[in-house]
Amino acid sequence: MTALCVAARAGKSALHWFAAAALAAAISAQAVPQAAAQQPAPDSVIMAPLDEATLFKLPERAGTIVIGNPLIADVSLHAGGIAVVTPKGYGVTNVVVLDHGGAVLMEKAVVVTSPPGHVVYVYRGPARTTYSCNPDCSARINLGDEPDEFGKVLGETVSRTTQATSAGSK
Repeated sequence: MTALCVAARAGKSALHWFAAAALAAAISAQAVPQAAAQQPAPDSVIMAPLDEATLFKLPERAGTIVIGNPLIADVSLHAGGIAVVTPKGYGVTNVVVLDHGGAVLMEKAVVVTSPPGHVVYVYRGPARTTYSCNPDCSARINLGDEPDEFGKVLGETVSRTTQATSAGSK
């Protein structure tokens, strides 16, 4: 008798999970067209991996570059109509290019993504540490890592850079 009750409960539980999955599928099916409609065209997006500069060509008569959120990326103007995107943090922002009269010449989304290559994320509970592995693994500075580990790796990097700079100036 107990086995029947457990089996009946398991059947109801499975039915609930099935109903929840069907509901989630129906909701996501409706959400996909809306999300697709909000996606910018591929040529209006600048994909910028964290820790890598990305170049893009400015339109003729570019006078001013405005970045939506300078905590996500920075953009600088260079000779020859070239702009450099320097990612600062993960996320999406935009860049607007104006002419000298203030007319909008171009607007693009800037999407800062994870760095490419052989990156390994190690999770210890909620704490994360990032390693660059090519071919050996070494800890790397990565936004979102556990604060103590991030600070330790950052300190080592700053110390190494300071020593290299002072050795090169002698």
